[in-house]
Amino acid sequence: MNIGEVAKRSGVPAKTIRYYESIGLIAPAERSSAGYRVYGEKELQTLHFVHRARNLGFPVKQVSELLTLWRDRERASGDVKALAREHLAEIDQRMAELQAMRDTLEHLIGRCHGDHRPDCPILADLAGEPAEEPVGADTKSRVTANG
Repeated sequence: MNIGEVAKRSGVPAKTIRYYESIGLIAPAERSSAGYRVYGEKELQTLHFVHRARNLGFPVKQVSELLTLWRDRERASGDVKALAREHLAEIDQRMAELQAMRDTLEHLIGRCHGDHRPDCPILADLAGEPAEEPVGADTKSRVTANG
């Protein structure tokens, strides 16, 4: 198979395959007499493995470690599990960070009038300015207090 065919069958773009070769993640392909890369089923299987691992969010360094473990028939499954648990912990951390960002944005959106007035708690927060109470909230409380 040429690089276009293996890219199509593996789901990995040709440019990415060349990159993986350049960093040593996958072995350099054999070359045809015309100098074109030639891939076999073994390389296709490796690219499927890499593609699946990347789709699960494993960074390239961990994909390399997983490939080494995959090729080692004497490996301990505990080593694989430890890598997967480490990656899961990183995903959980990112999810917590994303949730915190979401909560902050939701709070700021709720405080923004979103009308013709120029004051905006979202921009104030981004600029690191102290938060001001919405003008409408102060007015209502004063009106209510004064009857």
